[in-house]
Amino acid sequence: MLRKSKLLCVCLLALPLALSAADKKIVLIAGKQSHGPGDHEFRAGSLLLQKCLNQVAGIHSVVHSNGWPADVSAFDGAAAILVYADGGGGHPAIQGERLKFIDDLAKKGVGIGCAHYGVEVPKGDPGEAMINWIGGYYEHQFSCNPMWSPEFKSFPNHPVTRGVKPFSVLDEWYFNMRFRPEMKSVTPILVAKCPDDVRDGPYVYPKGPYPHIIEASGRDEIMMWVSERPEGGRAFGFTGGHRHVNWGDDNFRKVVLNALLWIAKAEVPAQGVVSEITDAELKQNLDPKPRK
Repeated sequence: MLRKSKLLCVCLLALPLALSAADKKIVLIAGKQSHGPGDHEFRAGSLLLQKCLNQVAGIHSVVHSNGWPADVSAFDGAAAILVYADGGGGHPAIQGERLKFIDDLAKKGVGIGCAHYGVEVPKGDPGEAMINWIGGYYEHQFSCNPMWSPEFKSFPNHPVTRGVKPFSVLDEWYFNMRFRPEMKSVTPILVAKCPDDVRDGPYVYPKGPYPHIIEASGRDEIMMWVSERPEGGRAFGFTGGHRHVNWGDDNFRKVVLNALLWIAKAEVPAQGVVSEITDAELKQNLDPKPRK
């Protein structure tokens, strides 16, 4: 009888470990310090997302601050990754052998998300890789990055939009992405009309205006999209995320949290990921940036 009791205790102790091993692991890559106070707060924003994700049953998220993890074992068992970091030529996922490394993860079906500057890479091989990974990317002087407040009034019927209500926040919302031809396997999520005064500039950099952006007057613009890859992997691109304060908006936050679950192939709740961020939490973990 004693022996059976000991065996039962061992099984009960092992049960939480077994359940934990079944969790979907989401790796959040937070970029290095960038911009001024309250902007590009990659670490603080990622930690807020982690807090919300880890309250969802079956989800375990980890944050790696200041860019690429020191050891690639950080990606072991990952169901999905998010790159929320500075992009362009310094994008953490395209340095050295990392482009091939992410390519291999994509081929294995790992979900890939990119947020804000993390959707921009140089055209050429990095741009083609991003199109394969997430369906589109920000191309320098083809795309543009004005500071504006799109009115997101309606959403497609998709798991990522569950529970998301109309919203509008001021942010550096990029648009005119370079997408896959014919938008193959790409679904727009956040779409809004862009006023002509926004098209006319100035953009954040270069200030513009760009003739091809002005000529598209009246067209709907895409600020977030999801995509699927032939091997079964899922992905998203989200162009907001410049202003840290916006993570306090329930709908802004929810659509990203939903997307992270979706690319990890976890069930998105019927009302989306319900979470709460207080003003005090928004002020935590900010980078030590000198005020100008």
